[in-house]
Amino acid sequence: MLTIVDCIALSGLSEGEVEAIAEHEHVPPIVAAELGCCLESDPSGQRLIAAFIRDDIAHARAHGAARHVAELAGVLQQYMNHHRGLYMGPGSYRVPESYVVPARYHH
Repeated sequence: MLTIVDCIALSGLSEGEVEAIAEHEHVPPIVAAELGCCLESDPSGQRLIAAFIRDDIAHARAHGAARHVAELAGVLQQYMNHHRGLYMGPGSYRVPESYVVPARYHH
């Protein structure tokens, strides 16, 4: 039997990326892993995953969840580092400086 850890590993995404998709789409992590796997196979899907994470950051910021903003910014940065060629040039999905949270909010 497959576990959620197995499904996340098979998706090609990190646990944080799967959690961000689950948060954005309001679905269980197992569904988010499947959705993420499908999206990850196509450049437009990869852009959509980045947009989901950015939306999650905006939502967390709007609700004053500074630690969650920091966590999600790290997830977005990791995703961007893994997909460097996808986001070059105008309209890129780089992590804006405004998403950087002061160190005092980090564990």
